Amino acid sequence: MEMDRKAGRSIQGVEEEVYKRTGVSSTRFRQKIRMEVDASDYAMGGVLLMECEDGRWRLVTFLSKSLNETERNYEIHDKEMLVVIRGLENWRHLLEGAKFKFKV
Repeated sequence: MEMDRKAGRSIQGVEEEVYKRTGVSSTRFRQKIRMEVDASDYAMGGVLLMECEDGRWRLVTFLSKSLNETERNYEIHDKEMLVVIRGLENWRHLLEGAKFKFKV
């Protein structure tokens, strides 16, 4: 039990230091977050952004993937929905604990 408290304090200390240096908080997302995605004929991509105290949106993580042969035949609206789903799947562990609703 004592080790868990020490580990928790250590992690919190690291998170605070990262926040001081970058303005980006931990994945506990105390700030607003949004997901921006796009798809083309051959690839899909997206970014997860967080609004920092200075009002600027900063990158948390990104996703980039080539479409396979079957996916390249999808209509554009289906490609766009595919990248939304992939983003939600990839960043689920970050989004589930968000304090605010997030935008896509």
